Amino acid sequence: MAVTRHSDAVAPVRSSGPLATWFTRHISTSIGSLGRLFRQPFASLMIILVIAVTLAIPAALNLVVKNARLVSEGWDNALDFSIYLKPAVAESEAEGLARLIQQRADVESVQLITASEALIEFKQQSGFGETLDHLSENPLPHTLVVRPGSANTSQSMILLQEELGNLPESDIVQVDTEWVQRFHAILDIVKQAIIIGASLLGVAIVVIIGNTIRLDIQNRREEIEVTKLIGASNAFVRRPFLWSGFWYGLFGGLLALGLVQYGLFLLEQPAARLAGLYQSGVSVLSFTLVESLVLLGIGVLLGLVGSWFAAARHMRRIEPR
Repeated sequence: MAVTRHSDAVAPVRSSGPLATWFTRHISTSIGSLGRLFRQPFASLMIILVIAVTLAIPAALNLVVKNARLVSEGWDNALDFSIYLKPAVAESEAEGLARLIQQRADVESVQLITASEALIEFKQQSGFGETLDHLSENPLPHTLVVRPGSANTSQSMILLQEELGNLPESDIVQVDTEWVQRFHAILDIVKQAIIIGASLLGVAIVVIIGNTIRLDIQNRREEIEVTKLIGASNAFVRRPFLWSGFWYGLFGGLLALGLVQYGLFLLEQPAARLAGLYQSGVSVLSFTLVESLVLLGIGVLLGLVGSWFAAARHMRRIEPR
């Protein structure tokens, strides 16, 4: 009786492609590295906490600058020119001057505050209402509040101030832009300082992770020698340590985000109370999705850089005897 062989029995076994094999090995190595971190929970938590605090400090300072810029965007009135007219200028002349200035291309709007309106407002805000009623005449002049156009530069603002001050009806031109410019200059300096400090702290994270990976390599020296003895390459041996750096950076970035978000949660009520006192609707800004991903990416990148330098340096020193 002839034996017939089924076609499936003689079909060759298809091996996985190189990409699938590479992916499978990395998944296995990443899980093994993650398990090694969990087997040393206290030591791993201390390292992750140090990385998180180091990342959270510049991130929190950057949020402070971001919120300060948001608040300063609402200071449009601080960019106005206050033109105090001479006492001899009548109200009709002040109205005509306001219409004349309004026609300028570099002026957005002009508001006339008459002397009587200014006196009423001063009585309400100063608390000397009854005392001011005994004045024989109004000592306050008519005032023009000029808001420059958004297209003005610093040079054109200076030129506008000079031209308004040279008007025959003008007595004093008060500009409140200098302190706003100083504030923005201070914010720029703080931002540059944050970048410099963040760079130094990034180097510190690389050193911390590198030293951790170095100790891990020394503890697994015999295992590495045996692995190399059976023909493993430096890249193969280095792979689990790179994944360890990846996990350190990822968990450090996630914990940094958590610390910053908790800090913002603690500031919500004081910020809302302060905004209520100033009758402002400004709220505390948090990280956007892109900013959160950037922070996580920085943590992962620093973890990979630190682990790669440590592994590449110390792996060459370990050879089978």
